[in-house]
Amino acid sequence: MEELLISIAQGLVEDPTAVTVTVDEPAEDGTVTYHLHVAENDMGRVIGKQGRIAKAIRVVMRAAATRQDTKVSVEID
Repeated sequence: MEELLISIAQGLVEDPTAVTVTVDEPAEDGTVTYHLHVAENDMGRVIGKQGRIAKAIRVVMRAAATRQDTKVSVEID
């Protein structure tokens, strides 16, 4: 799952070396939170107009998690 998020983000940004992902421990309900970190000048590219790209990233991650019977949440920091 972490590799999927990294590969999606690296395809969107100008500086792919600055993309990092940290993973939190599962919450009480089993949800795993992924924190995506990108360079400051690439934030707009990852979030998109009115958050459309961020929503799309979250949808893809949830769909992949469903195939593995897990729950995920993506935070863009």
